[in-house]
Amino acid sequence: MRAWELGEQTGLASLRQVESAIPVPAEGEALVRVRAAALNHRDLLSLEGRYGPRKAADRIALSDGVGVVETVNGPALAKPGQRVIAPHFVTWIDGPFDPSCFAQDLGITRDGWLAEHVVLPSAALVPVPDSLDDIAAASLSAAGATVWHGLVAFGNVKPGELVLVLGTGGVSILGLQVAKALGARVAITSSSEDKLARCRELGADIAINYRTHPEWAAALCEANGGRGADVILDTVGTAELGQTLAAAAPNARIALIGALAGASSGLPDMFGMIARNLTMKGITSGSREMLAALVELVDRAGIVPLVDRTFPFEQADRACAHLAQGGHMGKVAITF
Repeated sequence: MRAWELGEQTGLASLRQVESAIPVPAEGEALVRVRAAALNHRDLLSLEGRYGPRKAADRIALSDGVGVVETVNGPALAKPGQRVIAPHFVTWIDGPFDPSCFAQDLGITRDGWLAEHVVLPSAALVPVPDSLDDIAAASLSAAGATVWHGLVAFGNVKPGELVLVLGTGGVSILGLQVAKALGARVAITSSSEDKLARCRELGADIAINYRTHPEWAAALCEANGGRGADVILDTVGTAELGQTLAAAAPNARIALIGALAGASSGLPDMFGMIARNLTMKGITSGSREMLAALVELVDRAGIVPLVDRTFPFEQADRACAHLAQGGHMGKVAITF
């Protein structure tokens, strides 16, 4: 089969296409023929050698994808012929997070989706409804489980509450769509007026340009009648934590998801955490149970995940370069 490996992890050029044997599923595993895959920021970090310890050079890349079950070795939640996705932490089926799941992380510590076949634990499979095409389904796993964890499992978002999502990447845009489907109001930030206009079309109630409004937290509160957001999906990280705290309403729940703005040189004044009874939690993706709940909502609400651009399998390296440029909105996908 054809596959793309991480290679030497010295940069995007490390990604290499190879021919390898079709993997054989062990007991409790399924062989899946891949139909589409999608990129996440951590895939770029892996290629640059900046995502945990160095991986084996022959590690097959990518954490997100969709495919058709070909064979199953033992009991499974999906049958041959069914389309499936899976959480990238394939051993995190339900319950609370446990660090042991890092040992079975697709595209990182276990071969991922950027190949014509992938082997997955049968217990991790999530059947894909007919309402979702391959590209939409491929874009859901990492972003979807993360969004559900942040908004629902942790954030307990309620209809009418204000959700703030930072930026317009895959997690943020899906967060906007899911929050609206759950009856929340949504605020979103970007440095692009064109992207903010598109966000309004997707249902954003408040759209703030952080380049023209450097004090974007104050702009958010002003636009919301002097009150901050009830739930915040923070993909920016500690470099902007001071503004994130300033944008939070009393009793807000802040889900720390990423660090796209880099590391902070120091912590901001944390007194606001106490004065407004804020709750903050680090979110490391989500379980199979969370992903299945997300897929059910996407199907029921008719959510169409936003995909910025799609590349053919042979141009997976160009897809990575496109994501690295940072001009995308939503997800970047690969078709087989």
